[in-house]
Amino acid sequence: MEYPTNQLLFGPDWDLNHWTASDDRVRGGSSVSNLKPIAEGVIFHGNLDIETLGGAGFASQRTVGDEQIWDLGGHDGIEIHTVPLDGNRYTFSLTDEIPQRRPDGREQSALVWEYDFSASETGGKVRMAWKDLKPTYRGKPVEDARPLDLTHIRRFRIMIRSFFGAQKGNFSLKIQSIGVFRERYIDNASLAKESTEYGDEKMGFDETRENKRWLPSCCPS
Repeated sequence: MEYPTNQLLFGPDWDLNHWTASDDRVRGGSSVSNLKPIAEGVIFHGNLDIETLGGAGFASQRTVGDEQIWDLGGHDGIEIHTVPLDGNRYTFSLTDEIPQRRPDGREQSALVWEYDFSASETGGKVRMAWKDLKPTYRGKPVEDARPLDLTHIRRFRIMIRSFFGAQKGNFSLKIQSIGVFRERYIDNASLAKESTEYGDEKMGFDETRENKRWLPSCCPS
């Protein structure tokens, strides 16, 4: 039997060589983001410009590399430990695919799963279940999207966006760590992995075996 557990993916000692800026400058904007190492984690900071793109704008940091694959099967969601430094609204996202590149070297867009949060309201901890991550393409919701493959995660991103001009200017968010969590216990971890691969959306109760067990919820449909 396995009991609830957390697993860190990033932090508290961050390797910033695994992260890079991905700001609206790729679309002609002027926003800038940085990750600054501190004693306990990093600070995601910069300037969100909305003038250049007429009210739009985003600044983000994402993981780099095309070879890394994270298997998050068997967990219930993502947990981010933050220290609120402003009242802005941030976005966390992940994807199970690496987009192809255009002839000019820029990456094409990919289907990503996002969750918005306000650090000033979290008390230092942000928990997002898989079902709370919403599929989007170029920032727009995608109806009837395919399931997220939690066993094949390729990229993570932390972002701030203008939300149609509602946010702008300097921003700063301290991130101590990013990890995954599991709330329910399970007798056989492989069963949880199977549920993530097949995209079962609701938590189910398995009565087909002698030892009944709760199965963790999975990815959104």
